Amino acid sequence: MPSFQPLAVALAIGLAGIGAGIAMSVANGRAYEALGRNPEAASVIRTHFILGLVFAETIAVFGLVVAMLILLKP
Repeated sequence: MPSFQPLAVALAIGLAGIGAGIAMSVANGRAYEALGRNPEAASVIRTHFILGLVFAETIAVFGLVVAMLILLKP
């Protein structure tokens, strides 16, 4: 029976990276759109934008943790 462990690791990292990349690109576009509409609120928008990017990046880190757990499973 073949081992699907390398495939599972690749899927965990790949899908998490794709999800984080899509989330960051959407957030980036929305932040610039909001800055274009209301430049006076730049500090508030920037703060929320950075916080959103941190949450999106945790998706990729979570994927890495899952991949490591799969890889190190006996």
